[in-house]
Amino acid sequence: MRPLVIVPTYNERDNLPVVVAGLLRIPGVQVLVVDDESPDGTGDVADALVSDSHGRVSVLHRTAPRGLGLSLIDGLQRARRTDATHVCQMDADLSHDPADVSRLLAATSNADLVIGSRYVPGGRIENWPKRRLLLSAFANRYIRAITGLRINDSTSGFRCWRHEALQRLPLDQITSDGYAFLVELAWEAVFAGCRIAEVPITFVERRHGASKLSARVLVESALVPWRLAARRRAR
Repeated sequence: MRPLVIVPTYNERDNLPVVVAGLLRIPGVQVLVVDDESPDGTGDVADALVSDSHGRVSVLHRTAPRGLGLSLIDGLQRARRTDATHVCQMDADLSHDPADVSRLLAATSNADLVIGSRYVPGGRIENWPKRRLLLSAFANRYIRAITGLRINDSTSGFRCWRHEALQRLPLDQITSDGYAFLVELAWEAVFAGCRIAEVPITFVERRHGASKLSARVLVESALVPWRLAARRRAR
């Protein structure tokens, strides 16, 4: 097994070293940091981590338009050109525990895509206000109702792909960004015939920095499920 973990970053200079250190404790894991021209110097921090990693960390410095989806597409495209057998993606804000990567990797023995889920038995969220909890839970029910996806946590950014499954995805055709990108990516995985499993995780509110959630992200997240439902009928 040759796993590669993609970590997209924007203003995560305090969190990134902790995340990378946790990932490098897992034998054989390689790390690809995809920095979105962070004005706080996260890219420089990432470069310093490369120097200390003995070849296990690399950095993609993006100069194209910013966005979570755009960063992940660039990272996934690069990962598809490597010899990695498994490709994981996770947040850089310490909401995802690097140690859980091992559990996601193990679960790929019976799945093409494994999602670290907050909404299956054993999954939970720590330190979110009640309003955010209700919004997230409603969003996932809303997505399931409109798209027909049988995924409990389609907005989770903690995922692990088998390399051959990743090759089936039409990454150049995905147009969403933000959390909607994660939904569209899961939707494409279903229609590519990928076997999908969810494993429980504990999601912890970020320790440093500000949330990237915005009104634009929320509007896109509300509209994209309808677009996907229309595409399903067209297919």
